[in-house]
Parts: sequence; C-alpha cells; structure tokens
Amino acid sequence: MIKPKKSLGQNFLVDRRVISRILDAASVAPDDLIVEIGPGTGALTESLVKRAGYVLAIEADPRLVLDLQQRVATENLRILEADALALDWGSILDDAVEAWRHALAVGRAEVTSGAEQRPEPRLRIIANLPYYISTPIIQRLIAQHDRLFDMTLMLQDEVVDRIVSGPGGRQYGYLSVLVQYYCEVEKLFEVAPSAFRPAPKVQSAVIRLTLRRRMPVAVADEFKFFALVRSAFAHRRKTILNNLRTAEASLKLTVSPETALTRAGIDPRRRPETLSLDDFARLNVAL
Repeated sequence: MIKPKKSLGQNFLVDRRVISRILDAASVAPDDLIVEIGPGTGALTESLVKRAGYVLAIEADPRLVLDLQQRVATENLRILEADALALDWGSILDDAVEAWRHALAVGRAEVTSGAEQRPEPRLRIIANLPYYISTPIIQRLIAQHDRLFDMTLMLQDEVVDRIVSGPGGRQYGYLSVLVQYYCEVEKLFEVAPSAFRPAPKVQSAVIRLTLRRRMPVAVADEFKFFALVRSAFAHRRKTILNNLRTAEASLKLTVSPETALTRAGIDPRRRPETLSLDDFARLNVAL
C-alpha cells in the first residue's frame, strides 16, 4: 500500500459510500470527457473510466502514476504525471479533446448513437484537491471557463463556504465574487475526516461549479473588474471608500473614489463584504 506524502498534501479518499455519492452527483454520461486532478490511488478513476467516454487523470506523484498505469489500464484513460499548477491548461484541454475524438472514432469508448454526433464533448473536472492548492487551481480552471461544462470538487469545508457565501456573510470575499461571476455554485454535501487515509484535521465538502454561458452582470472589461474586486477586499476592516483610496493609483482611477461611489449609488461607509456582484458591476462602470 502506497504511503501518503505529507509534502504533497495527500489524503486518499477511501470511503466507498462517499465515492458513490460523488459519482451520483456528477452524473457522468457515456460521451463525457473527464479531467480528474489528483486521482491518488484511483478510487474514483476506476469508476470514471467505466462511465465516461474518455478520462485524463493528472497526478504529480510518480509512485501513484506507476500504480495507476499498472492497475487501471484501459483505452479510454490517459494518466499524465504533472503538477496541475504548472500546466498550460489550454494545451492540455486541446489534447484531451483530440484524445476524446480519437476514442470515439476507433470505437474504444462506449457511447450512445446520439453522442457520436456531438462535435465537442462536455468537458468536466472532477477532483479531490489538496487543500493547499485548491484556490490557485480553481482560479486556473476558471480561466478556461468558455470550454468547461462543470467542476465537481472535494475541498476543505471552509473553502467551500467561502465560495458559496453571499454578500454580508463572514466568509464572503474575492473568491466568492470570482467563482459566482463565472459559475452557478452548489454545496452538495460534507465529508468527515474518517473518509480519508490519513484523516485530515479539517472537515471536507463536495461542491459543484457549473460554468455560466451568460454572466449574471454586464462587465465590459473583466480584468479591470476583478482588479477592483481584489482591491476592495484588500483590507476587510476598512470601508469601501478607504480601500478605493488606498488602491487609487494601482487602479488608475479617472475619477475620485467618492465620485465613483456616488455615481454607483453605494454608501462610502459600507464594508466590501456587503457589496453584491451587481454593486461591484455598477462601481466598475462608475470608475
């Protein structure tokens, strides 16, 4: 049995009931293209290759890659040894789509007759992410939002609560705004530490992020918008006015923060965690 590496934040999912719940929640179809990040010992991988058209499993630990290659050898699976934080995700997804097409063309994947006519797959992410890389991985994946269908992720419960939190919530912040702008978010269920080997010291949860095809607010320049949001949450104890004053030079404001807030109809005494997506969008236009 492979010993988990603490340096890689490895906590292997071993509870079969939790695995079944994740699979049921994901509702994997026979023509789906699944990218699994951190397959570990392959607890999910073994079931995914039976349900999906093609699976790309990305694993950083060479011991686990070798083990998976020996135990889960099927035509519709590729196991890539790589650090998910260092990948060129655009190229990786391009290659995965080509592999999916090839799998269908040669008849290796079991698909329905309707699926054979699909020009592009539903590109889906399923992952049990190490806690210390979960936020940067989510940010990298969201950058591919126009290509992804959804993401079913196992994360630290605290991170999930940050993602789903609404304005006024204690956990609401930059990550909440970023993910909710691009995704419909749904916390599915919590997972006890006992479901893993070794058991982590924190609670976990599974979340589904369904990528939006139409954003909830109109934003002309997303780079400018998220620079604003990031600056707004730089100092949570400060008012939105004081945060804007601090970031005035970096944001290259063309009007004073006071004028922008007045135009947007936002009380300058409000704290950033009370501002909704719509508030931020109006403020972005007013700057």
